[in-house]
Amino acid sequence: MVPLEAMITLAVDCMGGDHGPTVTLAACRRFLDQHPDAELLLVGLPGALAAFEHPRARVVAASEVVAMDDPLEVALRRKKDSSMRVAIQQVKEGAAQAALSAGNTGALMAIARYVLKTLDGIDRPAIATQLPNARGGATTVLDLGANVDCTAEHLLQFAVMGSALVSVLNNDDNPTVGLLNIGEEAIKGSEIIKKAGELLRSAANAGDLNFYGNIEGNDIFKGTTDIVVCDGFVGNVALKTSEGLATMIGGFLKAEFSRNIFTKIAAIFAYPVLIAFKKRVDHRRYNGAALLGLRGLVFKSHGSADELAFGSALNRAYDASRNKLLDRVQARIAHAAPLLASATRSEVVVTATPD
Repeated sequence: MVPLEAMITLAVDCMGGDHGPTVTLAACRRFLDQHPDAELLLVGLPGALAAFEHPRARVVAASEVVAMDDPLEVALRRKKDSSMRVAIQQVKEGAAQAALSAGNTGALMAIARYVLKTLDGIDRPAIATQLPNARGGATTVLDLGANVDCTAEHLLQFAVMGSALVSVLNNDDNPTVGLLNIGEEAIKGSEIIKKAGELLRSAANAGDLNFYGNIEGNDIFKGTTDIVVCDGFVGNVALKTSEGLATMIGGFLKAEFSRNIFTKIAAIFAYPVLIAFKKRVDHRRYNGAALLGLRGLVFKSHGSADELAFGSALNRAYDASRNKLLDRVQARIAHAAPLLASATRSEVVVTATPD
């Protein structure tokens, strides 16, 4: 029997996403069977969760559900007893080490930021996840959509938080950081990107980061660096591109098997390799994005996640909790505090300067 102090407790918004309890509960049961040192707080409408029974699961009632198309105002101010909010509240109250939801991304970020607040030295939380690369591993990319417009200072903060995340995921205290740009040269890119490069080089000189330099879009999938930092608009495009790759391969296989006898024979020989590649780039295996920069751990599952994908997100939340991701993020931020504060003061001065 696992000692109580060694148990990992996750709060799961069982109502979120496109499929709700039909997917989340099935994934939760499989997760519990695979992790004897874990327990789950299943948050949602009691009637929808009543049939689920497990000795390491407990239902936490919520009377409302945040819909995928709910405006932020509704999710944040009118639905104060939503399953999403109640799940995050479990983290704030110390009942769970992390919360997970497949619900509305904007609502999840807004509610998490309101309930948990941001860490000292962090202006904006960021969404980070992994994308498969050619090295056989994965590249961690952030931000993936929480912040469309970013300053250079925000990109520096993302790099610090991303380094902490990868140190947990890869057991590597010195992961490499790349700044996504239109070229490798330091003189390329917008003024924001060029300034971000200067800040990241300063952080590297101070020992706060292992900054590789500028990288280009193809470097994400080549695995040139462990971490790629970019604004949320660019990061979200990269994520959707990656998700579409496995779908394209599946469509290709189906099309080739439906053609003439020669393409069918060729497809049969290529099938094992293509299936292995499809599995390798299957975005469901990488599901589960961390909301970094908060005073608590919150993970976002893809809204259309099936049982396999939601299970992957549960595993990511579990691993982050087990390896004390929040403590590592705080330690990284504390170490980089002088630089972060200096960068913020510089931003204020520049902003306050009249034309």
